[in-house]
Amino acid sequence: MIAAGQKKITNSSGFQFSRRRFLKLSGLFGGGLAIGAFMPVGFAESPTLVGSAQLNAYVQINDDGSILIYSGSPEMGQGIKTSLPMIVAEEMGADWLDVRVKQTPEVDTEKFGGQSTGGSYTLYRNWDLMREMGATAREMLISAAAEAMELPANELRAKNSRVTHISTRRFRTFQQLASLASRQPVPKKESLVFKKREDYTILGTSKSQADSLEIVTGVGDFGIDTRVEGMQYGYVAKCPRVGGTIVSADLDKVRRQPGVSGAWILKAKPGVGGSADGIGLVGSSTWAVMKAAEKVDAVWDYSDASSDSWTEFVSFSEKIENTGSEVKVERGGVDRVFADDQNTVVSSFFEYPYISHLCLEPMNCTAYFRPSQKNSPEHLEVWLPTQNAPRFQKMAQEVYGLGKNQLTIHVKRMGGSFGRRTSNEYVTEAIELSRLSGTPVKVTWSREDSVRGDFFREGGFNRIRGALDSKGRLVGWEEHTVGVAPNGKRPWFSGPNPRAFPISTVTNARASLTSYRMDTPVGPWRAPYSNVHAFSSQCFIHELATAAKRDHFDFLVEMLGTPRWLKENDIRALNTERALGVVQMAAEKGGWGREMRSGSGLGLAFYFCHAAHVAELAEVSVNEFNQVTLHKVTAAVDVGPIINMSGAISQIQGAIIDGYSAMMGQKITMENGVIQQTNLHQYPVLRIDAAPEVDVHFIESDHVPTGLGEPGLPPLAPAVANAIYSATGKRVRKMPLSDLGFSV
Repeated sequence: MIAAGQKKITNSSGFQFSRRRFLKLSGLFGGGLAIGAFMPVGFAESPTLVGSAQLNAYVQINDDGSILIYSGSPEMGQGIKTSLPMIVAEEMGADWLDVRVKQTPEVDTEKFGGQSTGGSYTLYRNWDLMREMGATAREMLISAAAEAMELPANELRAKNSRVTHISTRRFRTFQQLASLASRQPVPKKESLVFKKREDYTILGTSKSQADSLEIVTGVGDFGIDTRVEGMQYGYVAKCPRVGGTIVSADLDKVRRQPGVSGAWILKAKPGVGGSADGIGLVGSSTWAVMKAAEKVDAVWDYSDASSDSWTEFVSFSEKIENTGSEVKVERGGVDRVFADDQNTVVSSFFEYPYISHLCLEPMNCTAYFRPSQKNSPEHLEVWLPTQNAPRFQKMAQEVYGLGKNQLTIHVKRMGGSFGRRTSNEYVTEAIELSRLSGTPVKVTWSREDSVRGDFFREGGFNRIRGALDSKGRLVGWEEHTVGVAPNGKRPWFSGPNPRAFPISTVTNARASLTSYRMDTPVGPWRAPYSNVHAFSSQCFIHELATAAKRDHFDFLVEMLGTPRWLKENDIRALNTERALGVVQMAAEKGGWGREMRSGSGLGLAFYFCHAAHVAELAEVSVNEFNQVTLHKVTAAVDVGPIINMSGAISQIQGAIIDGYSAMMGQKITMENGVIQQTNLHQYPVLRIDAAPEVDVHFIESDHVPTGLGEPGLPPLAPAVANAIYSATGKRVRKMPLSDLGFSV
């Protein structure tokens, strides 16, 4: 919508308030849209357009005719900074070439909404509101054109940043109409008519990411690129064991190192997850303070430090029974079907390791803490690559006592995150060093710090058994997850998840959990829980099909059953009709059932997570040295209408390659609380010559569109594992495959 000047609006109580105030209130409290004001052409600066409690973007028409759409959702490579403005531009009738996209200039959730991203739900949460915003803007522009051209509004259409009279082709540009449009009545939400999909000119097409040019030319706005006048560089050397505390350190020795201007002992910040004791240094360059940190002589107290051992965790898991101590799902007669002598029982045990996020851009933050002055309170300014700036605001209030008016937050683009940049421990390091040094300080972690100091994808185990009747049909399913409990607290993504397939569909099903104390920090990693449950459950489905002497595709289709939505209108609930659609498409496009040469095989897997139904078919070959070649992956995906086709394809391609890299060689282990891997020589990533061809197909169903950053990853590992079995007869029940003697 376009916002207004100062026309007075009277509500039912007779109270008068300005049109601008009315729009703000309607957006923040009434579920509608709040539009700032357009200024007449010629004004040097236009006020903002939209501020909604739920919408993360606003629009502004500039005096040069360009349309500025701000995005409040942080960008970490998932493309949300481009996708959300595309929705607005489509409904508005804008020409995409006129659109400019920028990050919101401030963090204000009352004005801009959540301003966070994660869980692959940002698009879903904003779909309707983005359309409403664009459609309202369109209707107000059309109303302005009808007034200016003295024509009926129903004879006008908005397209290509113009409002055109259908029969005479007379038109006015959005630029010409902006000022007049701001004085039009705001249409009621229920009166808005959204475009039909067949009329889309922007949505569903391929658009370059909003800041692609800046990235490829080296001027992208990443956190690590921050430069501030008077800035020093910081680094914090921490205990090698999680939870260790500092007793003493020779700070004078550190201060004498080249390029170092200051060194202090830092204590962990209570209430900040991952915060740890350390020795903080500031100096003339990142290299100088990192090299100086190597000279630190510190005495650490390990009495409360982690003593985690992956070896001991493995030994514990091998002793578990079929049912864990916490039963999360119990349905039907599980014990009865497994006790039935007429049924065949199949049982397997799966292992998956801890994994690091390994973001290309290491953890970093720039902070400038200004102490209180005679006439001004303390003020903190940060340049922060984060998924959740409002969470930082909350932390600043709770830990530092700083109100929102004492904070200036510059949200920077992230060089990868995958769930990692949701915490604030690296932020507090920069704040503390700025406070102590009295200057702006940029803290950058080394690659080794970013690996050892990660919030890892938790490792664990899954024992699964299934019961097959005399006709080879699945009649019983039980799975027992062994998860970790850092500091005795179970993370939410340990599982089992009652919504997961096939827990949610089997008539006789039980799912349970046993927790094991491991204090190594864990956190969300691309498709939490799903990335490991898909591996174990979908590999086991293939084992069941093999035991039943049935085709895997047929067995999987039978398990999905009749087309139905397990919970109507709940996007987080499996829709078996959509599931069947992607399974059938992947099988068809990938050539399921074709003759394969010796040493080659096809593997199929399906998974539902993050409101997305995804099936993948992998084609592999394995030579006599157990070297695996993943030739091609065919992916079929249903996430509703596609917003940006090139971005959607890229997300699936990236997820598949990321999943393959993780399953083949990535593993974090710890002994006596010390992480054993430090850098890429011990934690390999896939090289480009091992990357497969990826063929992506979308079923653009009529459901509300949902995100793609995560759901393409979970089916990859079981698809490849099933293909390896088809090629070699060797079962894969453990990741990474390098532990089983496989290589790429």
